[in-house]
Amino acid sequence: MKLEILYLDEHLVAVNKPSGLLVHKSPIDKAETEFALQLVRDQIGQYVYPIHRLDKPTSGVLIFALSSEVARLMAEAFKAHEVQKEYMAVVRGYTKKHELINYDLKVILDKKADKDRSDNKEPQEAKTYYESLATVELPYAVSRYSVARYSLLRLIPKTGRKHQLRRHMKHILHPIVGDTKYGRNEHNNLFREKFDCHRLLLHSSKTSFLHPITKKQIVIEAGFDEVFTRVLSLFI
Repeated sequence: MKLEILYLDEHLVAVNKPSGLLVHKSPIDKAETEFALQLVRDQIGQYVYPIHRLDKPTSGVLIFALSSEVARLMAEAFKAHEVQKEYMAVVRGYTKKHELINYDLKVILDKKADKDRSDNKEPQEAKTYYESLATVELPYAVSRYSVARYSLLRLIPKTGRKHQLRRHMKHILHPIVGDTKYGRNEHNNLFREKFDCHRLLLHSSKTSFLHPITKKQIVIEAGFDEVFTRVLSLFI
C-alpha cells in the first residue's frame, strides 16, 4: 500500500490515512499486518514518530514527526489545543444547523492495552462544535420510517477524548453512518446494500497549526476516497 503524502519537510510528514488502517501496532488488533507508521517510514525512507492518532475506521490527515524533539513539541501543541482539526461526517437524521456539544465523557479503557489502569476516573470534559452543511432524504424505509434522512456535518473537536466525535454524535441521537460500535445497524446496513459503503463516514479533512520550528502557519487538507465521494454526491 502506498499512502498519499499531503505534506513533507525536514521536520514533519502528513499522509491521507485510509479507513481501515491502524496508525501503529496494537494489542487490540493483532491480526493486522499493515500500519500507517511503518508504511510512511518505508515510503520516505526515514524513521517517523507518532504525534496523534486516528481511529482505525477514520480516514484523513495523519501527521508524523521526523525527530523526537519535533514529536515532543507537536504533542505539546496538541495537548494545549493549539492544533485545529476539522472532520466531515454523515449522520443519521436532520441535526440542528449548528451546536456546541458539551458532554463529559468517561475514560474508555481497553481490556488488553489498558489492563493495568484504573477505570474509576471522573468523566473528562469534552466539547465538539458542529455545523450542518447539507441534508438529504432517501426513498428507503428504515425502521418505522418510510424514508431515511441524513445530514452532512463539519465537526470541530474542542477537546481530544477517545472516540469523542463518535460518542458525542451518539449522545445527541445522530450517530455517524457506518459506526459499528456507536451507530445504528439499520442505517449502516442501508448504506452497505444501496451504496456499497462498508466504512465509517468520518473523515479528518483539515488540520491547521503553527509549525514548531519555522513558526509558519500550516494548513493540511485531505481529499475523500471513492466511497466517501460517492456518498457525498447524494447531498448535491
